[in-house]
Amino acid sequence: MSNPQTGASHAAPMAGAHLLVVDDDTDMLRLLTMRLTAAGYRVSTAGSAEAALTQLDIERPQLVLSDVRLPGRDGLALFGDIRERHPSLPVILLTAHGTIPDAVDATERGVFTYLTKPFDGKALLEKIAQALALSAPAPAAQRGDEDWHAEIISRSSRMAETLAEARMVAQTDASVLLRGESGTGKELLAQAIHRLSNRRNKPFIAVNCGAIPEALLESELFGHVKGAFTDAVANHKGLFQAAEGGTLLLDEIGDMPPALQIKLLRVLQERVLRPLGSSQSIAVDVRIISATHRDLDDAMAQGQFRADLYYRLNVVTLSLPPLAERREDIPLLANHFLAKLAAKYNKRLSGFAPEALKTLSTAAWPGNVRQLFNVVEQVCALSSTPLIPLALVQRALRMPSVEILSLAQARQRFEREYLVGLLKLTDGNVADAARLADRNRTEFYRLMQKHELTPGHFKPEPSDTED
Repeated sequence: MSNPQTGASHAAPMAGAHLLVVDDDTDMLRLLTMRLTAAGYRVSTAGSAEAALTQLDIERPQLVLSDVRLPGRDGLALFGDIRERHPSLPVILLTAHGTIPDAVDATERGVFTYLTKPFDGKALLEKIAQALALSAPAPAAQRGDEDWHAEIISRSSRMAETLAEARMVAQTDASVLLRGESGTGKELLAQAIHRLSNRRNKPFIAVNCGAIPEALLESELFGHVKGAFTDAVANHKGLFQAAEGGTLLLDEIGDMPPALQIKLLRVLQERVLRPLGSSQSIAVDVRIISATHRDLDDAMAQGQFRADLYYRLNVVTLSLPPLAERREDIPLLANHFLAKLAAKYNKRLSGFAPEALKTLSTAAWPGNVRQLFNVVEQVCALSSTPLIPLALVQRALRMPSVEILSLAQARQRFEREYLVGLLKLTDGNVADAARLADRNRTEFYRLMQKHELTPGHFKPEPSDTED
């Protein structure tokens, strides 16, 4: 193995992460150990595939870094054994040019990445840090006694703050308003609050106020009695009664019609409701969580949302950040969804190719976590290899392989390139260029000015000649 070049890594290592380095070159093992230890890692070494497997039986590292060329069983065979015994353990291969095709094939089967020799030490540290970040288990706060929000996959500080606030408010009966763009997980957070509350053993019911026609929404919420309207052939309990003792999530509350806002306010104030067509009032004990992607302050200013209802619902506000503001969660979420969907589609999928994961992490995500799930489901359904390739992710994201321009932009670009070509051809002679373009000089000058072209830039440089 060649000696890695020196260079500081910009990727901060996980504190004390344990790495297993496998190589039959004792000098290289010593050099890599020094380098990785200096970078903050704890390092074990092995001189062969057999020794590495024995080491894995003794203590499980968080990453294996192995040369491809080893005595006896080579690094590719070692990877096969690791994949069989420890499917989630990331492996990085170091390969010479002669074994690059084998290493490329190994990435199809789940190797995190490979580096060709001689490799850059900075690149090695960055790849190790990436592999550790992607394969790290969810923070302890998401396990054990914290399984109340186990379905909210995150390691971002923004989400941690929101969850800390949710934990405090869950113990009360205060009404909660969840703000956030569509697809950020407002319903998941509402379920988590219910799960931690004193109402956890009672129903949790969610209703999308914008998805039910206005004529039916009142009946859905408050119920009706037989004969209340033409199709009311039997008594019907509304969602408030169905959620008795538990939690009712009023999703997209900003889309609730004004007439129903008045009736909802009355129920919240008096804790009683009257089903459609009934003369009897019914007491209800329900905790209200509402959610919206709309700006309710703006809706109130435009008279579309009642201020008194807003203040009744908005005792505590929790805001969920868009996915673009918690990008550190994207690899974690993508791999979580992949594992979940691989089981659904009965496929053996080991993860995403590094470039595919990088593309996911830098995409715009206007649809937030919901859009990410849909993209992962599409690549999962279409993938024919264990490792999801970049091309499949680009296809799912509908990323064009060529630049798409509007007609006006295309005309503008063609016109400029056409003028540049003429001026190059005529060495900046405007009269000749205008004649070739079948335009008068005044018009040609106007076109050059439009595209900020100067004839002098196209005149040939004067060359020095000896007398």
